[in-house]
Amino acid sequence: MATPSAQIPLGGLARKLVQDGLLNANQAKQAHSDALEQKIPFVSLIVNQNLASSQAVAQAASDEFGVPLLDINAIEIDIDVTKLVKEKLVRQHRTLPIFKRGNRLFVAVSDPTNLQGLDEIKFHVGMNTEAILVQDDKLLKTIERCLAESETSLSALADDDLDGVEFGETENQVSDVSDSEVDDTPVVRFVNKVMLDAINKGASDIHFEPYEKNYRVRFRLDGILKEVAAPPIGMAPRLAARLKVMSRLDISERRIPQDGRIKMNLSKNRAIDFRVNTCPTLYGEKIVLRILDASATKLGVDHLGFEPEQKQLYLDTLHKPYGMILVAGPTGSGKTVTLYTGVNILNQPHTNISTAEDPVEINMPGINQVNVNPKVGLSFATALRAFLRQDPDVILVGEIRDVETAEIAIKAAQTGHMVLSTVHTNDAPQTLTRLVNMGIPPYNIASAVSLIIAQRLARRLCTHCKKLLALPKEALLEEGFTEEDVKQGLKIYGPVGCDQCTDGYRGRLGIYQVMPVSEDMGRLIMAGCNSMQVADQAHKENIPDLRQSGLKKVKDGMTSLDEINRVTKD
Repeated sequence: MATPSAQIPLGGLARKLVQDGLLNANQAKQAHSDALEQKIPFVSLIVNQNLASSQAVAQAASDEFGVPLLDINAIEIDIDVTKLVKEKLVRQHRTLPIFKRGNRLFVAVSDPTNLQGLDEIKFHVGMNTEAILVQDDKLLKTIERCLAESETSLSALADDDLDGVEFGETENQVSDVSDSEVDDTPVVRFVNKVMLDAINKGASDIHFEPYEKNYRVRFRLDGILKEVAAPPIGMAPRLAARLKVMSRLDISERRIPQDGRIKMNLSKNRAIDFRVNTCPTLYGEKIVLRILDASATKLGVDHLGFEPEQKQLYLDTLHKPYGMILVAGPTGSGKTVTLYTGVNILNQPHTNISTAEDPVEINMPGINQVNVNPKVGLSFATALRAFLRQDPDVILVGEIRDVETAEIAIKAAQTGHMVLSTVHTNDAPQTLTRLVNMGIPPYNIASAVSLIIAQRLARRLCTHCKKLLALPKEALLEEGFTEEDVKQGLKIYGPVGCDQCTDGYRGRLGIYQVMPVSEDMGRLIMAGCNSMQVADQAHKENIPDLRQSGLKKVKDGMTSLDEINRVTKD
């Protein structure tokens, strides 16, 4: 139970922040109460809620407690020193060893009152500890970077030991390619380095593309393709052969597309899967690798980017005993992560969950996951029939592609099961009419489908370099903002570009249309309405469409108007 903010006496850093005019007394008391309730440091809560800048809070803490303030970005941190303390302690106390002198370990902290953390580290390493004050946001980023380097040692692998990366065992293959084409050390090192660079940069896909006179390698970074390498065109056959050997494909077959997988073991605790597809083109085989890094997928509903009311609709529907949740959007819009976030919430010892996917992208303990394989007769429909004979509670279907799969999934939703799936449509209203066009009786759709989520991924503006734009009122109104928005002093930000981001953007955020299927919508569906009529009904029910949700993200300063236009404007 949280301590009422009015009963909390101001002391220490809170009093100092009030004295310096960074917070008022009520804000300080409420922040102290919220920090206790959420079990996070007071300093972190102040910074996370933007009540005061990280720099101002750090300077106030330094003045109050007499602890030296250091810019952690200005020093080179010894990874071997950070390894002296277990990751659990580093994350628990938000502290990071940064250097040592003799028997003294200097530890970066953002909250100098965290004496318990310093004492635990002192006991753990058997050395005297001394606190060095740093900014909270910079400390968190440095912790994540150092832990990542400590775990995978990717920087060392990229330069010194590319051949030491381990891959899953490959099967014996028939090939008319010579050994020199496959086991070519420069080619092996180049492919390994490209794959490691893609992981380091957070790419989602790698494209190896041969053309008549040149060859290029591109990464998809935050949804945008960027050229990263241009090896000699003469390497094309050897690059293709190497990638096909790694992914257990037939090297001698160059006339038809092939699908395979690569597993890269970066450390004992971390492995990355790559989904591989080859496609014959005019000048050789284009090969695309989709990076499936389960550890990088945040399966928390708060990380998705839902607005509060959208999040509540999703959670409420998930906990219904039966029904169907459909997620709509193009390839690469984050549908799988949204679905698995829901599955993760439902993943309890008393719940039987089965999934059928093509392929399984996120491995999750406690879930019965099936890879669909049409070549041997294991289709979505076949897997669904098997699930229904195994006493399921929750069923996830990777995609509803045909009427047979749709009929079985809807029947399951009508007979006491929660069914989650995806559909390739542009928005939520079109999803309903798509099911009708597939041949599903409208009364079945109205009774089975509970919630439809349409989504896109937009690039997030870099917080270090974004700039305020001056746009005329007429342009803002034309883009879809209201008169009230403009009167309230609407602030629109745009990208700049710095060493912390890519072209002014860093990471992506979700934009959603979360549409429950109401009784009125059900009646419209059974009356044979089209998607425009459903959209009008959604508007009457105050359900924001994708465009409106995107403009809300622009108003919040999270992304740019150009980016929302790219992903939502017709």
